[in-house]
Amino acid sequence: MTFNDIYLLSPEITVVLLAAIVIVVDLFTTNKKIIPIITSLGIILAILLTVTLHVDPDTTTSSKGFFNTFSADMFGLFFKYIILGTVLVVVLYSYEYAEKFNNHQGEYYSLILFSASGMMLLASATELITLYVALELTSLPSAGLVALKRSRNAAEAGIKFLLLSAISSAVLLYGMVLLYGFTGSTYLNEIAAQISRSDLISNPAILLGIILITAGFGFKISAAPFQMWAPDVYEGAPTPITAFLSVASKAAGFALAIRIFYPVFIGTEISIEWGQIIAILSAISMSLGNLIAIKQKNIKRLLAYSTVAQAGYIMVGLAAMSVPGTEYDSGASGILFYLAGYAMTNLTAFGIIIFVCSKTENYSISKFSNLLKISPVLAISMTLAMISLIGIPPTVGFIGKVYLFSAAMDSGLAWLAIFGVINSVVSAYYYLNIVKIMFMGSPEEETDKEVESIPHTIGYTAVILSAAATFAFGLFPSPIIDIANKAIQSII
Repeated sequence: MTFNDIYLLSPEITVVLLAAIVIVVDLFTTNKKIIPIITSLGIILAILLTVTLHVDPDTTTSSKGFFNTFSADMFGLFFKYIILGTVLVVVLYSYEYAEKFNNHQGEYYSLILFSASGMMLLASATELITLYVALELTSLPSAGLVALKRSRNAAEAGIKFLLLSAISSAVLLYGMVLLYGFTGSTYLNEIAAQISRSDLISNPAILLGIILITAGFGFKISAAPFQMWAPDVYEGAPTPITAFLSVASKAAGFALAIRIFYPVFIGTEISIEWGQIIAILSAISMSLGNLIAIKQKNIKRLLAYSTVAQAGYIMVGLAAMSVPGTEYDSGASGILFYLAGYAMTNLTAFGIIIFVCSKTENYSISKFSNLLKISPVLAISMTLAMISLIGIPPTVGFIGKVYLFSAAMDSGLAWLAIFGVINSVVSAYYYLNIVKIMFMGSPEEETDKEVESIPHTIGYTAVILSAAATFAFGLFPSPIIDIANKAIQSII
């Protein structure tokens, strides 16, 4: 490993070393409150290193390292911003919540960091074996985090997540093996070159490999029909971990999909078949997620099915970029913008859920009754999150959906764009139901005491900032759009 390799990998190395430091500190200190402080400072350092790579002109010409198995290009850096930002917010949310794991706070924070390092590497990997190792580094710590509460529901959720994750990883690996077997390389650029200059693209085994890889990443993003794990895992996991999985895991899953499919298959004959598969999965995910969410009374299960629908919306961009003869980057950059906005929105929602519900572990939607009178700031922030998930202006969610649906229209997928709009209208029923309960629901004494007892901690500030970002980037989306466009251009 050269100095340049270390430099390009510096954000990942920082996060891994931070995880080790957290474990050591946990062993030798009785003051557990120092652990989230150290974790937060370490994450800020990793973000600064990512910014350094971003502004360094040398990384644009020599961004590949470690035997060309990863690339510190703008695409990978974009996802590192999302992942590291998510981890920082989750750590701030966990400052008081993690006191429930007083004897296991070191494990709690270190597992988050190990999983995040895998997600970061996943976004930058340019070689199949590295992608798979990063995927496992992402999944295994996540399973431990899900089961950390040591309750029956948490244990069940952890086992379900671990088993289904193992199955999906095996399916994904078999798809990768088929690609390697027929191209003779594990490097994505060489696989793309082999496919573009031969008749391999018409080989049924290659199509099978694509289908298997699609199924594998479908699990990671909780898209239908691979969403079986999401409701139980979201409900059983500690709420900050639910937020982490709903945002960072989904971002890493789409990074994996774009990193593999965009340079290798987009623009080839097989991209048509793949696009049709993605369009169908997108429609199923939107419909299934929204229809089942309507019936939910538990806020975490509701957002679990909501994230299935959100995966469907994002997959509209994947379907759009697969249509030959269109601007491939419009759909791909739309995905990146939507993921950034989705991160702000979901982190806002789950932060408020932590404040309102976590002390009693009662996640009934009725817990939000009359929240406007009890805590206007939380109620308004939750309202912004809900209307952003629907796609109502002037929020970042509206801009994201316009971006994705416009790409679908330009690609000749008008039916999918219309389907997305219809599903957005359907989703308004259960999202606005939460708003109605906050503004008009009958007050509950238990909710009053619980919400009023919450101090205005740094986690409270993080909720406000996330909500403000949801609104601000809806009005001024250009900074994220510009970075998203540059990110996609870096992998063309």
